[in-house]
Amino acid sequence: MTEGLAPVGLERRFANFKARLPAPPYGAVPSTALERERRTSIGAERLAAAVDGELVRTSRGSFVRVEAPTTLLPVDRGRLATLPGQPPADAPLLCLDTETTGLATAAGTLAFLVGLGWWEGSRFRQVQLLLPDHADEPALLAELATHIPRDGWLVTYNGRGFDWPLLVARYRMAGANPPLHAGHLDLLPLVRRVFRHRMSDARLASVESELLGLRRSADVAGWEIPSRFLDYLRFGEPGPLVDVVRHNDEDVRSLARLLVHVDRGYADEGRWREAPPGDLAGLARAFSREGRDEQALGCLDAALSSAAAPSATPPREDLLLAPERARLAIRESRPDDEPWWSPRRQPDFGGRPGRYPIAGAWDAAQSSRRDAPWTESRMLAERARLLRRLGRYRDAEATWVGLAANRGTVGTLAWIEVAKLREHRLDDLAGAVEAANAALRLAERQAWLGRPLPRLEVALGRRLARLGARVARRSAAARVGTPKTPGASTASDEAAAARRTAPPRSSLFEAPVLGTSAGWRRAASIAARKTSPAPVASITPSDGIAG
Repeated sequence: MTEGLAPVGLERRFANFKARLPAPPYGAVPSTALERERRTSIGAERLAAAVDGELVRTSRGSFVRVEAPTTLLPVDRGRLATLPGQPPADAPLLCLDTETTGLATAAGTLAFLVGLGWWEGSRFRQVQLLLPDHADEPALLAELATHIPRDGWLVTYNGRGFDWPLLVARYRMAGANPPLHAGHLDLLPLVRRVFRHRMSDARLASVESELLGLRRSADVAGWEIPSRFLDYLRFGEPGPLVDVVRHNDEDVRSLARLLVHVDRGYADEGRWREAPPGDLAGLARAFSREGRDEQALGCLDAALSSAAAPSATPPREDLLLAPERARLAIRESRPDDEPWWSPRRQPDFGGRPGRYPIAGAWDAAQSSRRDAPWTESRMLAERARLLRRLGRYRDAEATWVGLAANRGTVGTLAWIEVAKLREHRLDDLAGAVEAANAALRLAERQAWLGRPLPRLEVALGRRLARLGARVARRSAAARVGTPKTPGASTASDEAAAARRTAPPRSSLFEAPVLGTSAGWRRAASIAARKTSPAPVASITPSDGIAG
């Protein structure tokens, strides 16, 4: 190397070497690009032949279109529209399901297979769009947009939270606007609300096996699907994608089967008595969420009638034709079929199912979790709430009194609900005091049995003290001739009269308080001193209560 000259770097040497190469003719395509395009075209043709589809070439790229034979799946759209959350009877329905390279909805996840299905009369038609390579995604997205009508509704399973947001992200990444549609019917919330109480989880595979009576044979697991597509891109072998296409085809068809199942079993009120009681209770809650309390009450009455009848296994309707059912072989899963890392109980979409106590516990009667069992106590509690919302306070009171016949926590809280109704809706302070006393006796019984309810006892102490103060104020108002229901102008006068007739503060510890145990008397006295200066001594249901 000549002294005084800087050494030539490796990057500079590569640049000099590239500059000495002869320039290609103007407009010529490099041979590597041509070779890549040729290999991609051959791979797409092999993929189309493997999945029995058609390779469609457009100016934006190519995609594989797979169309399956139509299936007879009649559905009464007018009857289905009467159920809560369902689309209008005249809106087109498009069932949609995607297979992706991951579970995220960010830019790195690709929807390489989109399954579509719609009704043409009483027959269900299906089309699948398969992506041969990443560069062909604009062609697939453009074709998908032509199948989504502006006045139509999408029908998906967890599609509101995953499938459709992912497709919207892919449209935006491609510089296009996502297609518009009128609505989105996600069947996952419906399954959770109506059927989850008797299912192991809310996966679509569980819907097929536990609701529709179907199980797939030789089906690919969901966690295998991304790796199969990536292996196809690496090695060009389309064989593993055949099972993925079949899996997606069954997923789309199961969406239609589920809609038919809901239509036949639950849209017709005449068949409610044949449905499982828990399903009707969940449907009643769905009606109630939309403000349709009368229909919700009818559902609950039918559920309670079914629960009182001799139990029988609910019949499953034959939703599939014989050839289709024969194509799906029923296979019982064995422990050795599961991988070593598989959990014993598959998690739900929203988390692992919880454990619930016995049917007599208040958690089972009060719980709003969708996988909680619908016991008779829980249905009666739901019915009482509906009656109160409808303004039928006497019927709600009778329902709570019937539920209060159960001892334990259920009976205790049922009596508290009776006390609330009598105090705030029926203007029956004597009955409210009687109900609170009944709740107190049951709470004390729980403590004697070793199952104390300390928070409930404190709440009952405050309630009894407040009821006692109201009884005293009403008695004082009756003696001085104040109207029974004072207005805002007489409220302070009535409070002053109650203070004038109140006994000395020290008598609060000496006078008997509603209750039987010494500890309870102390708790009620403390609560009375904190909540109101009115007397709580010697309160009975008949003490000067004006009718």
